[in-house]
Amino acid sequence: MNVYILAAGDYPRRVYPRLLLTAADYPVVCCDGALHDALKHGLNVAAVVGDMDSVPKADLKRFGGEVVRVAEQDDNDLTKALHYVLGRWPDVDNITIFGATGRREAHTVANLSLLMEYEKQYGFWERGITLQMISDWSTMFAVGDSSELIFGEGRAVSLLTCDPTLRVSSQGLEWPLDDVVFDNWWKATLNRTTADLVKLTFNHPAPLLVILD
Repeated sequence: MNVYILAAGDYPRRVYPRLLLTAADYPVVCCDGALHDALKHGLNVAAVVGDMDSVPKADLKRFGGEVVRVAEQDDNDLTKALHYVLGRWPDVDNITIFGATGRREAHTVANLSLLMEYEKQYGFWERGITLQMISDWSTMFAVGDSSELIFGEGRAVSLLTCDPTLRVSSQGLEWPLDDVVFDNWWKATLNRTTADLVKLTFNHPAPLLVILD
């Protein structure tokens, strides 16, 4: 089962992500600040989730779906929306997040790091559940251990982790990762694939963020 989450960053402008959002009949769960764009673009919104501090009252009145108020501030609205999806559709095997980047840089950095946090908490990769973010520029997801990934030759790819003890050997990248010490996020960014298949071998399980342009 496929479910979409729409966060309150930049609404997609390019054809591919907009087509995914509007053409498919998958349920969309909105973070509260994203409801206005969802209604404006006629999305199939099943629920809006959050503390409702950033959604106009007029939009809530127009909206006919489920309103899920979560007042606690330990988690951001994206995490609240993910928790809702996992509780509402326990058989979900593909979750795609839109609107997670853009506008405020702090939100972009936080949301990208959450992909690694979600992998650490839920082990989506090992369980065969796809959790990805799609923007106008990139597809982003986290892997949790050694992987063989089909990217296509000549693709720009960046790899980031919050675990400085992780070491990765690679095949299929223009600049191999074997000697990279991941003590800062820039260390393995702006790489490029030299083959359709990229093989990553980890020294231990750990979340690794993949940004594929």
